[in-house]
Amino acid sequence: MEVKKVTATKHKVQPNKLHVKKGDYVMVISGKDAGKKGKVIEVFPKKGRVVVEKTNIVKRHTKPSQAMPQGGIISKEAPMASSNVMLYCQECNSVTRVSFKLTDNGKVRVCKHCGVNLPDKH
Repeated sequence: MEVKKVTATKHKVQPNKLHVKKGDYVMVISGKDAGKKGKVIEVFPKKGRVVVEKTNIVKRHTKPSQAMPQGGIISKEAPMASSNVMLYCQECNSVTRVSFKLTDNGKVRVCKHCGVNLPDKH
């Protein structure tokens, strides 16, 4: 009789499709940086995580290397769960959900509040 191994994950894994894209302007709605706004720098769809500029700053102790001969402590943005961020519409100055509208060009992302097209690339 075979025994199947079940691997436990630290975080819940979300589906591969996220509600935000790289370059979107978002607001952090929960956690230590709640209320901060910034652009999405990187997206990890398989892990369900995003990196937002100037939020979730962590300190890394680095060894000396050729690129950084002195080594030391550097601050950088760490990934956070995508459920902690919400799209921010700069037209109506509020957080919003994404709606889709069919046009001649195909599907376009639209703000739920004011109906303005959300730009794909910032």
